[in-house]
Amino acid sequence: MKNNASFLVVSHVQPDGDAISSTVVVSWLLERLGKKSVLVNESELPSRLSYLNHFDRIISFKSGRPELTFDAVIAIDCADFRRIGEVADIFPNDCKLLNIDHHPTNNGFGTVNVIRPDAAATVEILYDLIERAGLEPDLNCANAIYTGLLTDTGGFRYSNTSPRVMQIASNLLAIGVSGNKLADILLEKMTLAKLKLLQMALSRLTFSENLEIGWLYIGKDDIKDCDAVPDDLEGIVNYALNVDGVEVGILFKEANDGAIKASLRSAGKADVAAIAQSFGGGGHVRAAGCRLEGPLPEAIKVLVEAVRKALV
Repeated sequence: MKNNASFLVVSHVQPDGDAISSTVVVSWLLERLGKKSVLVNESELPSRLSYLNHFDRIISFKSGRPELTFDAVIAIDCADFRRIGEVADIFPNDCKLLNIDHHPTNNGFGTVNVIRPDAAATVEILYDLIERAGLEPDLNCANAIYTGLLTDTGGFRYSNTSPRVMQIASNLLAIGVSGNKLADILLEKMTLAKLKLLQMALSRLTFSENLEIGWLYIGKDDIKDCDAVPDDLEGIVNYALNVDGVEVGILFKEANDGAIKASLRSAGKADVAAIAQSFGGGGHVRAAGCRLEGPLPEAIKVLVEAVRKALV
């Protein structure tokens, strides 16, 4: 960061709370170091995060590909290089790339790699980096870090909620973060479109014979029919996992290109990162994702069988 003057900052496709928060936190840090940055993501941005400072600086490739100049790239919260998406097409061949991530399946695709699987979220790594730089987060930065922690720990409920996470959260609250307001925005409220999508998905909820696996699916036209956006899919997979006795919950989504995207969540008995990795995906032990080629019934059959074997 000190050895370059301008940076392209990217995060993974279909960005979640940690990805967007990490992007704006890196932008904040670079600003404090006297550096320039341009923020880009391939996908449509989740509007529920628009309260974050510098959110409006993130360029979506959905709006067109800008001509950009930069000295180096910082990839944030990307489990592998493919998760950067089409933005990677604008990287020069001799690109200097800093890879900051917390996914254990990250294969170290950067020129420099800062990979901390012990971190609950990428923003936790960035908080430590800010401390190392001798800086103090202001309220804008604190809001972003808290947002990433809140979303990637499921409201401080998941097993990755470590004492360090709670210590950081406490420090951020002391700066002035309104934890209850952010929890309301990110965990409680939902759009009417998401509610309709959830109703549709729940009507298709299916279980394996022993109730250890539960899955739902979203068809390729469902998002359009419900007037929803990709961000409205966030959290729907948990409705399959949260049924008593279910060890693995899966949400299948038909993509427009005919492929099937699967999100997996585990109660702890199965390592869904290993399952996803066997299909070219990745993630965490309890939360992962992968892409399968259609048709949907075949994709469901293949992945459910792989999960069944992992639970034996």
